[in-house]
Amino acid sequence: MSHANTVDPRPRCRLDADDAWRVHGLRCRRCGTVAAYAWPRCPACAGPAEPAAFGPAGTVWSSTVVRIPVPGRTPPFTLAYVDLDDGPRVLAHVPGADTAPAVGGRARLIAPTGSDDLAVETATGSTS
Repeated sequence: MSHANTVDPRPRCRLDADDAWRVHGLRCRRCGTVAAYAWPRCPACAGPAEPAAFGPAGTVWSSTVVRIPVPGRTPPFTLAYVDLDDGPRVLAHVPGADTAPAVGGRARLIAPTGSDDLAVETATGSTS
């Protein structure tokens, strides 16, 4: 099986003109669904979708410190699901954190990791 035409499904984060990191995805013009991916149509209703940018801030929905080996990752590493303001929920790394961010706490998108994964820091400006 060839993977030459496989699309990387991870959300993408870009630095916008206002020097803020944002996830670029879509918003449905029919039902308002948001997604962190560039689908050709709305994944909920198949309606017309338009490009949208989300973030840079959001609220931590859930978080954890992974302490087991995972291919391509060196434990321990911290992950958080973040509900981006007016946007989708995304899974992001929390570089440098040795404890999981508090649920309900604020987080802000930062430059992607060296593996091009989404990354956040806590609202206090640190990543712990």
